Amino acid sequence: MNGPEIAVTGLGMVTPAGAGLDATWRRVCEGTSTAAATDPRLAGMPVDFCAAVTDLDISAVGRRTVYRLDRFVQLVLAAAHEALADAGLAAADWDSPRVGVVIGCGMGGVATWEKQHARLLEQGPQAVSPLLIPMLTPNMAAGEVALACGARGPSFVVSTACASGATAVSAARDLLAAGVCDIVVAGGTEAANTPLTVTGFANLGALSRRCADPAAASRPFDADRDGFVMAEAAAVLVLERADHASARGRRPRAMLAGCGSATDAHHPTAPHPEGRGARQAMRAALRDAGLTPGDVDHVNAHGTSTVLNDSVEAQVIGRVLPHGPYVTSTKGVLGHSLGATGAVEAALTVLSIQQSTVPPTANLENPDPALDLNLVTKTPARLPVRAALSNSFGFGGHNVVLAFRTP
Repeated sequence: MNGPEIAVTGLGMVTPAGAGLDATWRRVCEGTSTAAATDPRLAGMPVDFCAAVTDLDISAVGRRTVYRLDRFVQLVLAAAHEALADAGLAAADWDSPRVGVVIGCGMGGVATWEKQHARLLEQGPQAVSPLLIPMLTPNMAAGEVALACGARGPSFVVSTACASGATAVSAARDLLAAGVCDIVVAGGTEAANTPLTVTGFANLGALSRRCADPAAASRPFDADRDGFVMAEAAAVLVLERADHASARGRRPRAMLAGCGSATDAHHPTAPHPEGRGARQAMRAALRDAGLTPGDVDHVNAHGTSTVLNDSVEAQVIGRVLPHGPYVTSTKGVLGHSLGATGAVEAALTVLSIQQSTVPPTANLENPDPALDLNLVTKTPARLPVRAALSNSFGFGGHNVVLAFRTP
């Protein structure tokens, strides 16, 4: 990578596995799904289950603040609070114009949108909240994090569908490498487990229809996979130049070694049949990181549990990394949190490096024989992880791959 080395010095996470980094890591290593039976919000919908955050701690947000925020912002504020504490950082300790915020989000405040639209139809214009616009616009994820932590450098939201969280991390790296910032709070968030959004994905044919057995619904790379499980989540990584972290005596959890991005230019929702963009992005990440394919010990796959995505991704991993690194998809446990998932999986990839552990892919009972991958199943794989890739792919043909390595 040209420019300064980039250190990951803090992590924060809120997922259906629990609020906080430890709860999520523990659950993904157990390999048990978080998808639950019928969600009351989805009653009567074609798919009536999801993976939801059930124990969000809003104390970090503040009860006087939380009422004016859509859930997607509440989640990312909680994750940012944990990440900054993990990095040992506080607003009093930094040069705030040199601190940036980049957050990925695919949908924005869809829960607010649906609720307020219903009010408009049922009760008239006077019933619509004056806070509607600041609650639903996606940019408020970055704006509210910057406000909460006093970051006065560049702040913005990126949207590349299900690659948004990874795109945010890549954009944050660019701010650091260009010398614009010393620290960037980067991540992704999504809270789209709403009737309209879930129905839209269901009618598109993207969601699993295992309504009678939600816990078994998300099964990446399994021969019996039939779609993904909707989820909500947020994850934040604190990134800083390695020399900046060293100067304040902070040892990195891992290094963000490289990033690769490419576009399929093929179809609005389907991946290129030969994985053209995904392959290009993986190779670009390796090149940017100065890694050879053989250096990669682990791939945290996008692995959505859809028939087409898993097939194409397996083909690409096999071609780019023919030596067979350990592959997992944590969506079997956490479901698919859309714009947040790239940041969630980036954080989990960092933990795999730090803990020398690759979590298993949940519900992988009958691996698809057409997919030639070294998949981790049942129990975690314990091994030194020198370097790892985190794959993220999104509607619109967006492909983003992040390369991490040991410090």
